[in-house]
Amino acid sequence: MSAPAGRANNFDAVRLIAAISVVFSHAFLIAEGSEQNEPLALLSDNQSILGLLAVFVFFAISGFLVTQSFLATKSLLRFAVKRAARIFPGLIASVLFCGLVLGPLVTVLPLGDYLRDPRLLEFIAKSIALELGDPHLPGVTFSPLAIGETLNGSLWTLRYEVMMYGMVLVLGWLRLLRLSTSVVLLGLGMLAIQFEHEVEVLGDAGNWAWMLSFFAAGMCLYFLRDSGILRWEAAVLAGVGLVASTWAHHLILLFGVFGGFLTIYVALKHTPALDCLSRFGDLSYGVYIYGWPASQWTIYANGGTATWWQVFLEGTVVSLGLAWLSWHGIEKRCLRAVRRQGSSPLTVEHVSG
Repeated sequence: MSAPAGRANNFDAVRLIAAISVVFSHAFLIAEGSEQNEPLALLSDNQSILGLLAVFVFFAISGFLVTQSFLATKSLLRFAVKRAARIFPGLIASVLFCGLVLGPLVTVLPLGDYLRDPRLLEFIAKSIALELGDPHLPGVTFSPLAIGETLNGSLWTLRYEVMMYGMVLVLGWLRLLRLSTSVVLLGLGMLAIQFEHEVEVLGDAGNWAWMLSFFAAGMCLYFLRDSGILRWEAAVLAGVGLVASTWAHHLILLFGVFGGFLTIYVALKHTPALDCLSRFGDLSYGVYIYGWPASQWTIYANGGTATWWQVFLEGTVVSLGLAWLSWHGIEKRCLRAVRRQGSSPLTVEHVSG
């Protein structure tokens, strides 16, 4: 079952739904200071929130499309440039928006003091460099909650996304980008989840390994796309497996296998009813990187307190608008510029793998 050419698939729609799911889960944290009342946290006995599973969905899709991208590109440099063009132009715009537009609107400092404060430059530099941590903007507090000073709690995943890109590049360079390697990576990622406390001492490498199974699942399914495995019967079994793994308290451990399969199965299908979600462009990345700041602005605009559903609805609307501007004004233009430099013909890669 090869990936359909053009936009005859659900990749954009699945990613947009996943991005909005992240905004949904974060609305509880931003409004209440905790995600304990988030529906999936309640249903799964606090195994996961919906937003975290949505991140796993992003990684599975990325594993599929980025593997395809490398094999279609045939150039290490061009592959690296394409991946950088996917992440950094939109990210830089988002960070500058937070630092130079949102921050001045919220800070209690005089504008001149705010702009001269070294913490502003530190926030911009660390955010663009994808450094872990929680850099704060000077004098900026959105709510009295502990999370009220956090500008963008979603960006941490981009660091590991970029590390996955580097892994694909190295594997491709070594001519090891194949199914057998992907299966081994899937197993290693599941082991890292099973022994997450033991791998914590590895720091960044341990966190990368913890995210590995979801990306590797997408890699595996790219190599298996024409094998006949992506059938509705297998999708039903994967759904049963996902429910059973939740019941057995192994939801995250087994999500790469069952959730990854369902993600790619649905994404490769074409559901005309979902076309409306991609009608205005690929807004998923923009919603993801603007969703948290938009939600923080929502609670600030409501006097520092709001219900989770207010934060979710208003934050989603604002982030969709910013995502539209980001896609049409920045992301799409950068991706087109890279492709015009001689990149190979692509299939579903053009939906922003």
